[in-house]
Amino acid sequence: MFDQTAMKYIAASADDISATGKKYTHGLPSPCMSVCQMDAASGWCLGCLRTLPEIAAWGQADESSKRQIWSAIAARVRTRLVATDVLAATL
Repeated sequence: MFDQTAMKYIAASADDISATGKKYTHGLPSPCMSVCQMDAASGWCLGCLRTLPEIAAWGQADESSKRQIWSAIAARVRTRLVATDVLAATL
């Protein structure tokens, strides 16, 4: 199961990076949440919602590539948060 606290932090970070990202003068932060377990169904890390190829590429990625990864994470986390809220509302 995806960690709700981690997802909310990731969502806030993704929003900040998408909005301006100007506070990151020394490069974009890694989305790693130190959970490092892959979800078999989605192929995403349970903490940061990256795929294995995204995780492997991060260290060598340029700023543009890192922004693309953050953008993909933002879409994934929103999907997960909406699904979780819908599920919680039905219980």
